[in-house]
Amino acid sequence: MTDSKVPYFHVDAFTATPLKGNQAAVMMLEAWPDDATLQAIGAENMFAETAFLVPDHSGAADFELRWFTPAAEVAMCGHATLASGHVVLAQDPMRGRVTFATRQVGILEVARAGDVHDGDVYALSLPAMETALAAFDEALPLLGAAVPQEVWRGGEYNIFLYASVAEVMALTPHFKALAAYGDVQFIATANGAGHASGADVVSRVFVPGVGIDEDAATGSAHAALTPFWTKRLGRNSFSAHQASARGADFACRLEGDRAMLGGSCVTVVEGLFRLP
Repeated sequence: MTDSKVPYFHVDAFTATPLKGNQAAVMMLEAWPDDATLQAIGAENMFAETAFLVPDHSGAADFELRWFTPAAEVAMCGHATLASGHVVLAQDPMRGRVTFATRQVGILEVARAGDVHDGDVYALSLPAMETALAAFDEALPLLGAAVPQEVWRGGEYNIFLYASVAEVMALTPHFKALAAYGDVQFIATANGAGHASGADVVSRVFVPGVGIDEDAATGSAHAALTPFWTKRLGRNSFSAHQASARGADFACRLEGDRAMLGGSCVTVVEGLFRLP
């Protein structure tokens, strides 16, 4: 890795509009450097996630994939996986899909699903994350004034169901206090009725424990929201809008134990990253 020049891509994911959605850095390596170097690059990039790809010589997948925030490695990141698929597929217009071997969530796939204005649209396959009705009373005042109707929890996912989009938008979380819970997601959601996006479901996602106060677009959160909302809506697919400052749009579908997330990507920077 000494004095290497690594292909570097800055991609806006889950949006067809540049400077919207969630930013991810995608870097294509020949071999893994040490973890401290990967973490330092994540901190240098200062995006919610930097995705690192290395060719998978085991035959299990096309690439190995890992994700780093500015503060930590994460178990699964949806938007940076979508961005990684976009980078690989954009380099080969005849290629229809790409697979990634991950360390904690198995094989993930990004497939080409068609074209939209100013960006490509893809289908991302993630494991559907199940949650169950549970109490989390100590976290409620840390999210804001509104009291959710229900709380559902499972693993690192905490879903807070609110009565309206207005309540979700009015939340003013105490990020420092929420960060004490570590690498978990606080997902505030409501039926999207009346929202300007026209989406069936609206959400905001907070992950301060890994250095992301409010995430712009969170694929992994929608891997939990997909089974959660399909049960409530009585159908296996719906549209979703993540109401962050940048905004992001998802097409969510439940297929067995997989959450299929449709979304667009736009490459906004392409170049070389110099490693010492």
